[in-house]
Amino acid sequence: MDRRVSAARGDAEAARSGTRQGRRNDPDRRDRIIDACLDVIAESGVAGASHRRIADAAGVPLGSMTYYFSGIDEVLREAFTRFGTSVSDRFEARMRAAPDREAARESVVAIILEDVFGDTRELVLSHELYTLAAREPSYRAITAAWMRRSRDALELHFDPETARLLDALIEGLSIHRALDDQARDPAEVALAVARITARLDTPEAPR
Repeated sequence: MDRRVSAARGDAEAARSGTRQGRRNDPDRRDRIIDACLDVIAESGVAGASHRRIADAAGVPLGSMTYYFSGIDEVLREAFTRFGTSVSDRFEARMRAAPDREAARESVVAIILEDVFGDTRELVLSHELYTLAAREPSYRAITAAWMRRSRDALELHFDPETARLLDALIEGLSIHRALDDQARDPAEVALAVARITARLDTPEAPR
């Protein structure tokens, strides 16, 4: 009995201390750290994303941070890559679900009003990533992949030039949403999308 109690206590201590035994019993720990990193950034910005704060948010020992990641930059890159991928997945799903060009226009409007304007957390995360990408090439690669996927999704229904214009509209409106204290009229968004894509309804327009 004493041996079993001692072993149980050893396992519990291993889990608390972040030793290999504890990690083996917690296979989702790395994923939790990445998700917690995004939560910390959304609340305190990249500047507030320390090893200790992320570990506390994830509910893991501080030593887990250096076991799973080479440094804070790797944690941030993994977190922002996950964020960009999740946003791109939803974007692509909306565009693929559109049966025709008119429905695709409505999908773009929905992306702006519901996904961009409707989620303050994602808006903050987006702009924290943009700030890093403006200075660091490794983060710029994340935004480049994100924008490429957005344009590919738009090109399911629009020619490449129009897709680039729509992508620029989405990104530009996200900046306005982050900085403008006044709410935007949803009709303005629909009007902007309609104007950018209007030429596609002419007989000579690219298909």
